[in-house]
Amino acid sequence: MSVLIYAENTGGKFKKSVFEAVSYARAIADQNNTSLTAVSIGNVDATELALLSKYGVNKVLNVSGDKLKEFVNQAYASVIAEAAKKEGSAVVVLSNTFSGRGLAPRIGIKLEAGVADGAVALPEQTGGSFKVKKTAFSGKAFATVELTSAIKVIALVPNSYKVVETGGTAQVEDFRVETKASDFKAMIKEIVRSTDKVSLPDAEIVVSGGRGLKGPENWGMIEELAELLGAATACSKPVSDAGWRPHSEHVGQTGIAVSPNLYIAVGISGAIQHLAGVSSSKVIVVINKDPEAPFFKVADYGIVGDAFEVLPKLITAVKEYKASA
Repeated sequence: MSVLIYAENTGGKFKKSVFEAVSYARAIADQNNTSLTAVSIGNVDATELALLSKYGVNKVLNVSGDKLKEFVNQAYASVIAEAAKKEGSAVVVLSNTFSGRGLAPRIGIKLEAGVADGAVALPEQTGGSFKVKKTAFSGKAFATVELTSAIKVIALVPNSYKVVETGGTAQVEDFRVETKASDFKAMIKEIVRSTDKVSLPDAEIVVSGGRGLKGPENWGMIEELAELLGAATACSKPVSDAGWRPHSEHVGQTGIAVSPNLYIAVGISGAIQHLAGVSSSKVIVVINKDPEAPFFKVADYGIVGDAFEVLPKLITAVKEYKASA
């Protein structure tokens, strides 16, 4: 038995969420006194692959080639499943990203495995079964699922597990899989990324604005605070519907679900649909002039005040702190 981690790359580079998943998989491997193997798909150079060993990977299966250069859901699932079979892996771990959410059930079917997506904690192991705490109802609640199958697939929510450096050296091995034509029936033709912005699903800090900002012309305050904090910018659904901000920034039940370490909501009342997408945040700070705003009921910290008065003071305070640090 071994543990397999799928090391997802973006443009040939690994993000922090990958190292979180590797650390998580290493902990599971340690609990079972076994090894950890990573499978990397796409054209990733040796220097980048070597980074995985810092977090406890013993071996890396490197899969490259033009057909697999860009993400293909079914084909990637086939490769990961074959890697698991080769290594005799009883546990497969991946990040619960956009790609991971599509891969996990497909890998589960190919391996006849139980699947726990949206995991937020290490599994409790008893007699071969895993009890996994995971998000439920679009992040509004948590559930504990029990995996009793011989093989388990777990998708870890970004920012839910710490990165742990263990050191070591991993053996890198080229791995070739004969993919089928049926694996390429659905293809992604183009991926356009906002390379100058922090990705919302991966962000550790998110600064989000709502209708309380009164118009798109006032978004400079949100962007300035986000830049100072190294944060991603987001918005509520009414804001994106009104065209003030792009739909790619909409967080909530019908938008992007986020789980940052810090979520700052400015001028957002906190409707249940919005809360569904942000409730997994570790710390929530709310700024709203309405003391009865629903968001205050779930906030860790709240400021009752006008955003146009509070935000400039907050920006000044952050600048002063950074200057003195």
